[in-house]
Amino acid sequence: MASLPFLPGNSFTDPTKNKFHLCHSLNYKNGYSVPAAYPTVGIGGERLKVNQLSEAELDKLANEKPTLTYGQARPQPPEDFIPAHKAFDKKVLMFKAYYKQTVHESPNEHYRIRPVNIYYYLEDDSISVVEPVVENSGMPQGKLIKRQRLPKDDQGSHWHWKDLNMSMNVTFYGKVFHIVDCDRFTQDYLESEGIELNGPSSMPADPYNHHRVESARLQMFKTPSDFDKLKQFLTMDRKVLRFYCVWDDRDQMFGEMRPFVLHYYLVDDTVEVREVRTPNSGRDPFPVLIGRHKLPKNRDNVESSFPAVVMELSEHEIKDWFKPADLDIGKTVYVYGRRFLLYDCDDFTRAYYAHRLGRGMGSVDVNQPHPELPKMEIPPYNGFGSMEDSVQNCLSLIPQPPKKDYIKMMENDHKILRFEATMDSVHPEDNNRRFIISYRLSDDHVSIYEPPVRNSGIIGGKFLEATRITKPDCDPENPEFYSPADFAIGNIIVVFKHRFQITDADEYVLRYMEAHADTFPPQSQALQSFRARHGRETEDVVKNTPVKVQRTGGDLSALVQEVRFQLQKDNYMNHSSLREAFLWYDKDRSGKIDKSEVRNLCRRCNLPVDDDLLDALIAECDHNKDGQIDYFEFIKFLNWS
Repeated sequence: MASLPFLPGNSFTDPTKNKFHLCHSLNYKNGYSVPAAYPTVGIGGERLKVNQLSEAELDKLANEKPTLTYGQARPQPPEDFIPAHKAFDKKVLMFKAYYKQTVHESPNEHYRIRPVNIYYYLEDDSISVVEPVVENSGMPQGKLIKRQRLPKDDQGSHWHWKDLNMSMNVTFYGKVFHIVDCDRFTQDYLESEGIELNGPSSMPADPYNHHRVESARLQMFKTPSDFDKLKQFLTMDRKVLRFYCVWDDRDQMFGEMRPFVLHYYLVDDTVEVREVRTPNSGRDPFPVLIGRHKLPKNRDNVESSFPAVVMELSEHEIKDWFKPADLDIGKTVYVYGRRFLLYDCDDFTRAYYAHRLGRGMGSVDVNQPHPELPKMEIPPYNGFGSMEDSVQNCLSLIPQPPKKDYIKMMENDHKILRFEATMDSVHPEDNNRRFIISYRLSDDHVSIYEPPVRNSGIIGGKFLEATRITKPDCDPENPEFYSPADFAIGNIIVVFKHRFQITDADEYVLRYMEAHADTFPPQSQALQSFRARHGRETEDVVKNTPVKVQRTGGDLSALVQEVRFQLQKDNYMNHSSLREAFLWYDKDRSGKIDKSEVRNLCRRCNLPVDDDLLDALIAECDHNKDGQIDYFEFIKFLNWS
């Protein structure tokens, strides 16, 4: 059976075999387990008849012919492709170089050394050249060549990082740059790529800078002065002499005296002149006339050899400067051709001169008498419009409305003082004419009304529109107007050359004057005349006591005319509602109602008539003195249309 091929169907198992264990492969020697060289028995202790390889043979087989043990080796997978713009991103080679700039027409230098940095960008093989910026160099610096691929020759090739090395010249657009060194990253990268680097060279010195350094060494030295500037600074810091002065320029055309302040700084002997700004001077606000610096006594005393183009003088040209001893009150100081008269100083300056120089400082009066300004003459009133409106035409180019006292108007609204007057005229026919003068307390306007009289030959009605009346022979620029105190019984009121004599007044005038004792004292002529007219005692006057006014014939017609005038002025047309109110209260249709009800109904219907006139009209309508008013007759009196 051993000669049969090992194919399916040709293998047989021993049915009598009852051991299937694995034999041990460790042998114990001196208490240590030692592996056997190779197994000699198989499963169940069955003797192996195959030639076994030793350890040396196995090692030789694995090292020399691994394919027999492990089979054919698998091919290694290719590495991932990384593009250049990602592999070399932010990787820049930096070379330090310089170029020589030719300087024309200069006796001190022929060329200049301009250091630059050459940056090579590995991601796209582009190059940029940048010159480091040096402050106050006076030369344009920065980027010389922007980032781009630079051509190397006429065949179309470009500069590559393999072409760059230290201690060599490169030409970019006709300008030769000499590379002297590179940074650490550039050196490591080129060496890793197998490029042998040249040794670094030094940056040559610039001839102009070398000349300046040598010139600084050859400075001239002089003996230092004994004057201690530090001591002056410590003792005189923030101590300033202040002089008040004027610049007298009146000898020139349009010249004048202008005020200035001269400051002398003791810390460094410098002088400053400041202008005193005055309102409405017509000049631009330039407060500093002369800046703070040392002031020469005579600037024109300069040697002829001094160049005329130089404006800043130093101690080498001028030796004589202003000192505190050269300044005094009443002295004229010339500051660059300007004459400044010192006329006063402050308290610190007086104390300094008295303590240090033993000199007393007074003051000089430089105030000029101000010419009297011409006053505007206001022309006389021409009669057109009111006087206040006419004056506004003289005060401004665009007339403004005259200002009104609104508080007075609100407090005295609908308060009118009425006086009875006769005309005092040289013509006999005008002496018997009667007038009613109304004085409005809200705006001090006066209106005159003449009650019409039948068969008198004179048309009555409005004699004067409401206006302010000036007193005769008063100053036109400060006119004086008539006030309620001037309307005393017997006084003459001149209204535009017409003379009126006050003969009587209504009860409201007397009550108003008694209520305003601060304006009308008991000893005033107007109050005394009205009390005497109405039979009131001077001492025993009781407020709110009814006063009986003795009216003469024709009072009712004048009273009706004045009531109608007020109703017409306010354009009152609500007579029908007033009639309906009277009819509603007259239950028995007698045509009469109580006079108190008439007054209340008139106020409810907002009848625009003063209280005194309404009371007087109601009293006149009470013909039988029984307190009953014929309201049809009353409404007839109110109908002005």
